[in-house]
Amino acid sequence: MKPIITILFLLAGLALQAQTKISGTVTNEKGQPVAAANIFIDGTYDGATTAEDGTFSFETTETGAQVLVITFLTMEDLRVNIVVEEYQPKTFTMKDNVNTLDAVIISAGTFSAGDNSKINALKPLDIVTTAGAAGDIVGALNTLPGTQTVGESGRLFVRGGESDETQTFVDGIRVAQPYGATANNIPTRGRFSPFLFSGMTFSTGGYSAEFGEALSSVLLLNTIEEPAQEQTDIALMTVGLGLGNTQKWDKSSLSFNAAYTDLAPYQWAVPQNVDWNKPYRSLAGETVYRYKFESGMLKVYAAFDHATFDLNQKDINRPGDPTRVDMANDNFYTNASYKGMFGTQWTIHTGVAYGYSHNGINLGPDEVTNGEHSSHMKLKLGKKFSNRIRLTFGGDYFITDFNEDYSQPDGFTFNSGYNNSIAAGYAEADFTFTRNFALKAGVRTSHSSLLREGTFEPRAALAYKVSNRSQFSLAYGDFYQTPKADYVKYFRDFEYEKTAHYIFNYMYNADGRNFRAELYHKEYDNLVKYDTPVVQYNSQFNNNGSGYARGLDLFWRDSKSIKFLDYWVSYSYIDSKRDYRNYETSVTPGYIANHNFSVVTKYFITDLRSQLGITHTFNSGRPYDNPNETAFMNSKTKSYNNLSLSWAYLVSDQKILYLSVSNVLGTDNVFGYTYANNPGADGMYARQAVRQAADRFIFVGFFWTISDDKKTNQLDKL
Repeated sequence: MKPIITILFLLAGLALQAQTKISGTVTNEKGQPVAAANIFIDGTYDGATTAEDGTFSFETTETGAQVLVITFLTMEDLRVNIVVEEYQPKTFTMKDNVNTLDAVIISAGTFSAGDNSKINALKPLDIVTTAGAAGDIVGALNTLPGTQTVGESGRLFVRGGESDETQTFVDGIRVAQPYGATANNIPTRGRFSPFLFSGMTFSTGGYSAEFGEALSSVLLLNTIEEPAQEQTDIALMTVGLGLGNTQKWDKSSLSFNAAYTDLAPYQWAVPQNVDWNKPYRSLAGETVYRYKFESGMLKVYAAFDHATFDLNQKDINRPGDPTRVDMANDNFYTNASYKGMFGTQWTIHTGVAYGYSHNGINLGPDEVTNGEHSSHMKLKLGKKFSNRIRLTFGGDYFITDFNEDYSQPDGFTFNSGYNNSIAAGYAEADFTFTRNFALKAGVRTSHSSLLREGTFEPRAALAYKVSNRSQFSLAYGDFYQTPKADYVKYFRDFEYEKTAHYIFNYMYNADGRNFRAELYHKEYDNLVKYDTPVVQYNSQFNNNGSGYARGLDLFWRDSKSIKFLDYWVSYSYIDSKRDYRNYETSVTPGYIANHNFSVVTKYFITDLRSQLGITHTFNSGRPYDNPNETAFMNSKTKSYNNLSLSWAYLVSDQKILYLSVSNVLGTDNVFGYTYANNPGADGMYARQAVRQAADRFIFVGFFWTISDDKKTNQLDKL
């Protein structure tokens, strides 16, 4: 009996000796106690929960080297190596989890939209629900601060930059020809239908080192990741017909949209300010195929467009003898992109694109034909080292082949064109120091075979969150761009045009209300100058141009204060001057208005099953050069005003009748003046106004959706 009792006492003693006490305190980075944090030894049930004062204590039978794990919902997990027998009570400091929904984000110069964006300043459906935008992506973006309404162009002009200073990307791959064909002083539209896109990022400056060849802005369009269901969309419109369809399978899906546009019936019914011989007519389509792999997604996107028109344009230097412009345009664009993950916290985004554009133009008796082949190859890799550090790096390769032939009836011919290859590489790191403080820093470098020189472009942005609802951001960057095709097709010995961006941003976001205020300054250098009235084959070119743009952008959006009402207000002030092109001195360019104001409202009337949209845009007068005055570019147009209305009526769950009227009041907006080359008998130079193509645009459409749920409709697209 005694031996048994002795053995029991020995075992009890060994058990008591094996119990080791683990204790300590858990605090946050400010030294405040963290209550209810979980502490345990990895791989065991030995652990405890912290008390209100952050203290904890538990016993363990484990020995030797172990890992002590501390977790809390809004903080990063903490893993500490310990040796149980040597452990001494200590204080553990936990860091905020920087991936929480209220963490700081870089916002300087960027408007984001889509399901993956934390701050939505403009949602994808806003593209087509904005009265006056007429379903055009650019039309909706022109209601945002930082943009200029250039009605005779229809393109994006951002913060003092021309339209070619903005680059467009689909799923991260560049689109070389983002606009439709048009004639001089006739507005165009973007080539892309909003229906296939779920997300959009519009950067007005200070953008990531991932993107280049853009002095002012980038527009990123992301196609839908995965459609909700199979459906068919039918559109009957005063300007044409539309058809869309989506098919879904287990791991893949296919969507397409096709549209036929013919403005002849519409322009017969509604008077125009353009002398059309054959109004605009086009056949266009888009498609996207998606295949979902276990760790990534492949997308193949394609778009085509065939358009024709024929019109007569008055020429102040040829009174009574207008110039006939007869154009046929063919455009095709396709890209394939893949996004996925591999290894440990590695990501990959790669893709390739090809674009082709061909124009056949009759300018009176003269003929012009041109064609452009463009390609883009992209590889981007990313590595997440922790919740606080992420590195991305990669490269681009762009190829452009442009050729143009000009001929006259007398036998004179002239051929121009160029080939250019641009190789670029970049690296960028994201540092999230705390939930309230983040930094993005990177560099881009590129080399052009045409210019025979390279670039070095440092860029950085930081953000600091001052409260749960507001933050400040700063951004700086150098940006380079090859001179546009209008110049390089005649002259080779150019340098890169370049600019530097400085941006200060404040953003407030709370419960359906968003406010942004942004100050910016841009310095331009190496801008192209030439010595002829217009660009031509014998112009003398140089890179001696320069300029600046600085201003203030304000934006307020509210979808909560009034039930069923969503509205936003934007205002921009810009001070910009350039000495470029054939300018005599440094002046404000003719496409810039100092003050730009827009208010957009959308109100859903439940009793009438309708959505009412109202948009008003105001721009102050734009400068133009009057040769009857001594000073260069010293005159200004009257201010621009445009009040537009839209009405969407839900006939049934899947049928909608839609009406939109742009410039309801028929305001006679003048964008500038063209002057005669020589004075008349009275010594004065005659002029003609550059006006709108029509006093107002009226659109009526019927939209029918056929889907499995019998409820989905296109109201969010109108």
